[in-house]
Amino acid sequence: AGRVEVPRSVTAVLGQDVVLPCRYRAQEQEQVVQVTWLKRGPGAAPAEVAVLNPQHGEHVQEAFAGRVLRHGHGALEDGAIVLRN
Repeated sequence: AGRVEVPRSVTAVLGQDVVLPCRYRAQEQEQVVQVTWLKRGPGAAPAEVAVLNPQHGEHVQEAFAGRVLRHGHGALEDGAIVLRN
């Protein structure tokens, strides 16, 4: 199997956009068919933020609508998102 590459931490500035990188290094014959982003908080169950799917499009949960966007285009090996403001 391939591997997911994400930075250990990402620094954000209040009031500015920040990119949350996520790259999948696929092995031969592998294809990413969906990327799901979850928000985890202390003592709470993970909450779905966004689902990126080339067949069904991008879906952002209503609580995050307008604040979460896909960062790139094309293949989902780059599943980065942008958190606005």
